Amino acid sequence: MAKVYERIADELRESIRAGKLAPGDQLPTEAKLSDQFGRSVPTIREALRLLRDEGLIEKQHGRGNFVRRPRTPVVRDNARHQWEKDRAREPETKRLETGATEHDTGLTVNDLVFHASYREAKADAELAEALGVPEGTLLLQRTYRTRYSAETAPFNLVTSYLIHELVAGNPALLDETKEPWPGGTMNQLFTIGIELGRIEERVTARPPSPEEAEELELPPGTAVVLLRKTSYDINDRPVEVSYVTVPGDRTEMIFNTPLERW
Repeated sequence: MAKVYERIADELRESIRAGKLAPGDQLPTEAKLSDQFGRSVPTIREALRLLRDEGLIEKQHGRGNFVRRPRTPVVRDNARHQWEKDRAREPETKRLETGATEHDTGLTVNDLVFHASYREAKADAELAEALGVPEGTLLLQRTYRTRYSAETAPFNLVTSYLIHELVAGNPALLDETKEPWPGGTMNQLFTIGIELGRIEERVTARPPSPEEAEELELPPGTAVVLLRKTSYDINDRPVEVSYVTVPGDRTEMIFNTPLERW
């Protein structure tokens, strides 16, 4: 038999799903809900906690509980890599029209807020193995955050690593002020004569760290999906490794693999 707070949560949940409480609406105060259901405030708090854990409501400090607005969904498929390669050699005017985030979300360039920061880093054991270089090799670490201008959380957390010596052939590739770069990493590599031949993505999932949960604005209990993407040139040399932390509450990942005919 359901506990009292679970039955209260069921009723509030039904009001949200039926649209009686719309996204962005404020719920009655805990005191008013206590009067409405004839139960104690601690019981009401337990019911609200359930709804927050499900991502249906959010508590705003000093204001109260609100029905959570659905966030812009992201659909990430592996066909995006060929799409990125096809546009890498397009004229700059064409590359300026759109990018990978627009491809994944259906938004436009003007809808997005983008931030990039660069710094030098040394390859640890994991990166050294992934890039086929000695430990301590100088790398260019690039951090990216992109969000919809109507929202406050980024779509994902991205950290990319390139071999510093490799990209230093084009000094513009060391300059974060050149971001967002039209055509992205594939065009950047194209400027130094590198063509990508394949991309490997390793996918795992885990609970977020407190810092990730805060930056991605995740409801309690929401997992993150981790992508470790390694890009190889046409000679099968690894040239970039990136780590992408994807929020599990707004991202769908699609892997569509064409099969050669017999």
